[in-house]
Amino acid sequence: MTSHQSTQTMKPATAAKKLGVYLEATPAEFREGMVSRAELNALQSEPPQWLAELRRNGPHPRPVVAAKLGVSIAGLARGGVSEPLTTEQIDELRKDLPEWLRQERATQAEVRKEAARIRERNASRSERTGRPRS
Repeated sequence: MTSHQSTQTMKPATAAKKLGVYLEATPAEFREGMVSRAELNALQSEPPQWLAELRRNGPHPRPVVAAKLGVSIAGLARGGVSEPLTTEQIDELRKDLPEWLRQERATQAEVRKEAARIRERNASRSERTGRPRS
């Protein structure tokens, strides 16, 4: 019995998400076809000019914008940011540091602090009981 392995493909939206780029800013040939796993790996290892340019200057999708600003995606929405932003726009927000961004960064810091506290608590509990954490 021989196994025939089919080529794994994904929709352009999935590939764009994995590449960390805004789909609507990609070239038409990327948006209109399927992307194989091999093609995705090639794009990641040796990005073409258009991909390098998008990663450098944007427009960036919300997860990338949120990460660059140090806030959550929900925080972006609360701050009124619903559209993709360019690197220049992100840098401008960092420089101006509007009140909503200051507040959302503080919220994120609290969330990270609480997550660390819970990890620490769970680690000490597992040490006391001798059971591995799940």
